Amino acid sequence: MASLKLPLSLESIDPKKLNFYVNPSCLPDQCSGFSFTNCFHVTRAASLLGSLTRLKHIRVSRFETEPSNVPEPSPVDRDTLFSSKNELVNGNPEFVEGSKKGIKRNVGFKFGFRRNSNGVERGNFFVCRNSGLDVNYSAITPDLKSELCNSILERLEKSNDGNALRFFEWMRRNGKLEGNVTAYRLVLRVLGRREDWDAAETMVRQANGDSRCELNFQVFNTIIYACSKRGVVEMGAKWFRMMLEYGVQPNVATYGMLMGLYQKSWNVKEAEFAFSQMRNSGIVCQSAYSAMITIYTRLSLYDKAEEIIGFMREDKVTLNLENWLVMLNAYSQSGKLEEAEQVLALMQEAGFSPNIVAYNTLITGYGKSSNMDAAQRVFMSIQKLGLEPDETSYRSMIEGWGRTGNFKQAGWYYKELKQLGFKPNSSNLYTLLTLQAKHGDEEGAIRTLDDMLKMRCQHSSILGTVLQAYEKAGRIDKVPRVLTGSFYQHVLDDPTSCSILVMAYVKSGLVTDAIEVLGRKKWKDSAFEDNLYHLLICSCKESGDLDNAVKIFSQIPNSENKPNLHIMCTMIDIYSAMGRFTEAETLYLKLKSSGVALDMIGFSIVVRMYVKAGSLKDACGVLQMMEKQKDIVPDIYLFRDMLRIYQKCNMQGKLSNLYYRILKSGITWDQEMYNCVINCCARALPVDELSKIFNRMLRHGFTPNTITFNVMLDVYGKAKLFKKVKELFWMAKTRGLVDVISYNTIIAAYGQNKDFKNMSSTVREMQFNGFSVSLEAYNCMLDAYGKEGEMEKFRSVLQRMKESNCASDHYTYNIMINIYGERRWIDEVAAVLTELKECGIGPDLCSYNTLIKAYGIAGMVEDAVGLIKEMRGNEIEPDRITYYNLITALKKNDKFLEAVKWCLLLRYRNEPNKLWMLS
Repeated sequence: MASLKLPLSLESIDPKKLNFYVNPSCLPDQCSGFSFTNCFHVTRAASLLGSLTRLKHIRVSRFETEPSNVPEPSPVDRDTLFSSKNELVNGNPEFVEGSKKGIKRNVGFKFGFRRNSNGVERGNFFVCRNSGLDVNYSAITPDLKSELCNSILERLEKSNDGNALRFFEWMRRNGKLEGNVTAYRLVLRVLGRREDWDAAETMVRQANGDSRCELNFQVFNTIIYACSKRGVVEMGAKWFRMMLEYGVQPNVATYGMLMGLYQKSWNVKEAEFAFSQMRNSGIVCQSAYSAMITIYTRLSLYDKAEEIIGFMREDKVTLNLENWLVMLNAYSQSGKLEEAEQVLALMQEAGFSPNIVAYNTLITGYGKSSNMDAAQRVFMSIQKLGLEPDETSYRSMIEGWGRTGNFKQAGWYYKELKQLGFKPNSSNLYTLLTLQAKHGDEEGAIRTLDDMLKMRCQHSSILGTVLQAYEKAGRIDKVPRVLTGSFYQHVLDDPTSCSILVMAYVKSGLVTDAIEVLGRKKWKDSAFEDNLYHLLICSCKESGDLDNAVKIFSQIPNSENKPNLHIMCTMIDIYSAMGRFTEAETLYLKLKSSGVALDMIGFSIVVRMYVKAGSLKDACGVLQMMEKQKDIVPDIYLFRDMLRIYQKCNMQGKLSNLYYRILKSGITWDQEMYNCVINCCARALPVDELSKIFNRMLRHGFTPNTITFNVMLDVYGKAKLFKKVKELFWMAKTRGLVDVISYNTIIAAYGQNKDFKNMSSTVREMQFNGFSVSLEAYNCMLDAYGKEGEMEKFRSVLQRMKESNCASDHYTYNIMINIYGERRWIDEVAAVLTELKECGIGPDLCSYNTLIKAYGIAGMVEDAVGLIKEMRGNEIEPDRITYYNLITALKKNDKFLEAVKWCLLLRYRNEPNKLWMLS
C-alpha cells in the first residue's frame, strides 16, 4: 500500500483514560468512508477498511508533522459525497464517476442515432458535435417533464459545461426550476468546476427565492466538494458559513471535506469552528477528529490535541486505524513516549495488527527526544513482529543518531539504507554532511555529494546544503577541498551556483577565495556580474569590513561600458566612511564625466560625502545640479540634509524656498522632520509660520526635542511674544525638556527687551531649579545692564562672576570693551585688554573691532590704525566691520584723507565703497 506520513501532539494519558469505544469485529463496517485527508469512495473505503489489519509499508515523517503525499484514491462521484449517510454506507455503484461500468443510465431516451447530410449524429434529444454532447432544441418542447429535463441536464453536465449552462437557462425560461433542487445541484457542479463562486452564490439565492427550492446539504456539499478538490480554503469556509446561515444541517461528508481542506492549509481557526459545529450538532466524523489532532500537532499545540483525544472518548467515537495513528504520532511528537507506547498497546488490543507506520512513529518520537536507546529497541523489535523496516525507518534512525551527534551510527544506517535500495531524503543528506563537516571527513562529504548528484538534485541546492553544513560546523574554509571535479566546474559555469559560493565565502571573510572563484568563472553576463559584485561589496559594508569591500572593488574587471551607478555610489559611501574623501570624489567625478545620471540615492551619497569632508560649497553645488534634473524627487532624508546644509551656509533664501517645496512634495513628516525644519528655518521663516509648524507637530502627537523648544523660545523672545515664551517654557518644563540653554535664551530675551525684573527673576528661578548661573547668562546680563547705563548692576554682575569662579570668555571681554568704550573709559578699556592678554586667550576679531570703535570714540585714531597692523601680525584678517569701524573713527576725527584711502582699499578688496560716509 502507498506510504503515509502522520503528524500529531498531546499530554500524558492514563491507560484507563483511553476508554474508547472500539469493536474490532465490526470495525470495517462502521469506519468512516473518509481518509485522513480525502473522502474515499465507499466501495474503495470498504475494501480498504477490510484490509486495515494487513496494512504494511506505511511511512511516518521523521520529525516533521506534515502528512506525506498519498496517492489519490479513486475519484468519488459527487452524488455519493452529497448523499445521506445511509447512501454513503450503501455504496451504490450508480454514483461512481469515471467508470462507464456501473453508471445508471436514464431511461426514456431514444438513441437511434443516424448521420445526416451535414455529418452530425442526431437523436430525439441530443446532437453530438465536436465540442461535445448538446441538446437538439428543435426536438424538445416546453411541456417536457422536469424529471426528463433533469436527466438531460445530467448528461450535459458530464459532457460540456457550456451546453449544460445553456440548457439550464432553457429550463428557467420554460418554468422547469420551480422546486427543482436537483437541477440547481447539477448546475452548481458546473460552476464549481469553473470556480465561478459568485455565480454559484447567485444560483443558491435564486433557488431559495424565485424557485422556492428547499435547500439541503447536497446543494452546499456540491460547492464545498469543488473547494476541497481545488484547495480553496477561504471559499470553502465561506460556503460552510453560508450553509449555516440558510439553516441547512451539514452531514458527515460536509465535515469530512472541510476538515480535510483545513488540514491541507493548516487553518486552525476555521478548523476549530467547523469542529465545534460538528460536535454541537451531534455528528461524529472520524476523519474530522484525526484532522483536528493533526492540525494541532503540526502547530505544536499539543495540549489542544490532547483535548481532541478526550473528545473522541467523550463522543464515543469508534476508532479506526487513522485515529489510532494520529494519536500515536501526537504523543510521539510531544515527547510523551510512554503514553505513545500505551496507545500502541491499546491499538493492538483493539484488534489492529502491528504496522510499520506505528513503529516508525515511535522511532521518530524517540529520535526527536534524543533517546536513541529506546529508538534502537523499537527498530530491533520490528522484525520480531514479522515486519520489515522500510525507508522511513532507516531515515528516522539516521536523523535520531544525527541529532545526538553519533557519526558512526548515523553513517551505518545511511549505508544500510543505500544497500537496501532506499533513497535518503534531503534531511538525511544534510544530517550526514553536517556530521562529516564536524568530524573533518571531507572524503565522506565528497561521497555524499556524489550521492546527491546521482539522485539528480540541483547543483545549486547541493551547494547550498554543503555550505550550510560547513558553516554550522565552523569549517567553511574547508569547502574548497570538498568542491572538486565536475561539480566545481559546474559552479564555475553556472552564475547562480557561482554567486552562492562567493557570497558564502565573503560572508565568512574568505575574500581571497571568493576573488579566486570570480577569476576562474566561465560564464559571461555583465549585468549579472555587476549585480554580484555590488552584493559582495554591500555584504562587506554591512558587516563593517570596509577594507575587503575596497579589495573586491579593485578586482572588478575594467569595462569599456559606463561605470555601474550602484557600485560607484556604494563605494563613494564606503570611502567617505573610511575618511578617504579624495578617492570618493574621484569616483564621483568619474561618474559625472561618463555621463551617468545620478539618481536620488546617488545624490544623497555624494552630498553627504562632501558634508563629511567639510566642503559645504561643493555640497551646495551638487544640490544645485540635482535641482536641474526635474525627475529627481528628494526623499525625507535628503530633504533633511538639504535643510542642514543651507542652514550651515546661512542661505536663508534657499531655506525658505526649500520649506515650501517640502510642503508641496506631499511627503509624510515624522518627528525628526518637524524638529529639523524648525531648527534650520528659524531665521528664514516668519514667526507665524514657525508657530504653525510647531502647533502642527503637537497636533500630530510628536514630541519636540530640547533644541526645538529652545529655538522656539528664541524666536518668540526676539519677536517680544513673552506670553508665548512663558507658555512654551512651562510646556517644556512639564515634559522635562528644560536645560541651561532654555534659561539663557529667556534671560537674553528679557535683557534685549530691557525687562530687568523678569530677567532677574529668571536667573533666580534658574538657581532654584538646580542650575548654576551660566557664563552665557552672565554675559546677557552684562550686555543688558551696560547698554542701559546700569553700571552699578553691571559691576555687581562682574563681582558675582568672580565669586562664583566663572571664568570670562571672549564675549565677556568684548562686552566690557564695548561698554567702557561707549563711555570713553579708556583706562578701563586698557585694563580689560591687559587682562585679556594676560589670561592667555588674547583678543579675537570681534575684540579688535570693538577696540577700534572704542578708540575712535575716544579720538585715538592712531591707536585704531595701529590695531590693523597688530591684527595682521597676529594672523587675524580684518573683515568688513573692521574697516567700517576704522573709517567711521577717521571721519569723526576729521581724518578725511585717511578715510578715503581706507575706502579705496575696501574697493580693491571687493568691499562696498563707503565714500558716502565722508559726505
